[in-house]
Amino acid sequence: MIPTEIIRKVRRIQILTAALVNDVLAGQYHSAFKGRGMEFQEVREYQPGDDVRSIEWNVTARVGRPFVKNFREERELTVILLVDVSASQEFGTRDQLKSELVAELGATLAFSAISNNDKVGLIMFTDRIERVVPARKGKRHVLRVVRELLYHRPAGRRTDVAAALEYLSRVQTRRAVVFLISDFQAPDFSRALRIVRHRHDLIPVSVRDPRESALPPVRYIELLDPETGRQMLVDTASAAFRARFAALADERRRGLLQQFRRLGVDMIDVVTGESFVEPVRRFFRMRGARR
Repeated sequence: MIPTEIIRKVRRIQILTAALVNDVLAGQYHSAFKGRGMEFQEVREYQPGDDVRSIEWNVTARVGRPFVKNFREERELTVILLVDVSASQEFGTRDQLKSELVAELGATLAFSAISNNDKVGLIMFTDRIERVVPARKGKRHVLRVVRELLYHRPAGRRTDVAAALEYLSRVQTRRAVVFLISDFQAPDFSRALRIVRHRHDLIPVSVRDPRESALPPVRYIELLDPETGRQMLVDTASAAFRARFAALADERRRGLLQQFRRLGVDMIDVVTGESFVEPVRRFFRMRGARR
């Protein structure tokens, strides 16, 4: 039996994300992603402005006036949420953990997908594959996805993006829209990224907290790497140390962006304590304009 607390939290996220999908992201998700192709729908009489290349010559010759073939997009897509649930996701300094932001974002993407009659699947990973929810349709299925995002307790602590991408390549044979949601604190995964990029519509989503790139001047603090357990005592009153810390974070972030740009991949950037709605909406608009 599912505890009342879990039901309450899942319900809260359902209400929040349903409002976002209906009021804010309506139509933008649909226009952002291509269907699997075009499917013949009907033959209708030619109207001024129709593309002459779509004329149905057999019907036109038989009837004696021009008719055109009308097509519609075959919409059904498979959306896979490939979600990092490593120990570094349990960090947050602005009234929200990264894992909580991921749950809300993942729920919004999932509800956007089912509102367009697409399938949604979930793969959760650390340095191993933690949980797999096969892609299906329907609200009950998405509520299961949300429940997993909120309450799965991972066995691993570290992040292996490459292994997660390689697993996806093995199990997802048909083309899918893949949202790779992570803080990308992981060893090199460029080769696996390149392979998945050619097979699927890959969208990386970077999840970060401001304190991962800027420290406050509060004298001595102990820094802990949650994935390795390594601890370090640092003096944040040192302007030189804070500048070096920020420079290293900036260098890592620029390297990540360059890696995605080289492959022609657009990244969504979300930050704890801030609304993810505008970054997602901006991405959908950009993709829709390209189509």
